Amino acid sequence: MGKTFLFLAEGFEDIEAIAVVDVLRRGGVEVRTVSVSEHRQVKSAHGVTVTADLVLGDLEPEEAECLIYPGGMPGAQNLGDCQPLLSMMQQQYDQGGYIAAICAAPALVFGHLQTRRRLCVTCYPGFEKYLPADFEILTDGVAADGKVITGKGPGFAVKFGLILLEHLRSAEVAQEVAAGMLCI
Repeated sequence: MGKTFLFLAEGFEDIEAIAVVDVLRRGGVEVRTVSVSEHRQVKSAHGVTVTADLVLGDLEPEEAECLIYPGGMPGAQNLGDCQPLLSMMQQQYDQGGYIAAICAAPALVFGHLQTRRRLCVTCYPGFEKYLPADFEILTDGVAADGKVITGKGPGFAVKFGLILLEHLRSAEVAQEVAAGMLCI
């Protein structure tokens, strides 16, 4: 099993980043947070400064099992404007690896993805207009279409993390973590 990387850009949504990292680590997934700038310190949309585990330039993309993009504004836009990150995402998708995004990120990041097929995704209400016309927009809180997993917004961050955990490890592990967190 490879590593899972969650990307942080200035203005990321706090709960969508931290809750997902927490859920996955509880389930035994090796998650590393990655700043997309040259600095490890990244300020969230709500003014919380987080120290990322590494910066994008230090990442070895071939080690990736899953790439995760939290939303928040302007965080999701900053992720979508990061060309090296978009190239890495496209490569991960093309090689059949997992990619996941929540809130505005399915639109502002995955909107750059060349898929060659119709993807079923969900995103924060109002951001649907930024999705490619050939994406099918779902109203679900969390949607999984093969190895592409999307979430609607902050209120679904834990569920998004649990669905990711189910895909990356197993339904049993996800159920154990959910029970320990009193989610079921």
